[in-house]
Amino acid sequence: MEHPAHKGEAHPAIGHLVPWTVLLATCVALIVLTWITVTAAAIDLGRLNLWIAIAIATIKASLVCLYFMHLRYDRPFNAIVLVAALVFLMLFIGLAMTDSVSYQSELYPPDSPDYAPAITSLRARTG
Repeated sequence: MEHPAHKGEAHPAIGHLVPWTVLLATCVALIVLTWITVTAAAIDLGRLNLWIAIAIATIKASLVCLYFMHLRYDRPFNAIVLVAALVFLMLFIGLAMTDSVSYQSELYPPDSPDYAPAITSLRARTG
């Protein structure tokens, strides 16, 4: 017996076929976004570097899920849920990482040595 919340849908024998041009364009976009990520990492923008890297990673993850996992051609609600989840994940990770800046100075006391004694003696022996 079918549940009233579910419509009876026929499943096609063959899954959705994506044209190779779409896959190639997605691949090129991912390569360009990777190049932008590497280039942005080389430029010192301070705290903005983190947000740029996370934003680009979110865009890349969305492209992979939408086109390579075929969510673009699925029900629109599934794609909206995925993109919203990725945006919130980016937000939560970004806020957690920027929050660590506020207590970073408390992690190591000002009078602590730069290296542990074993590392210091090892460096002295190896020159």
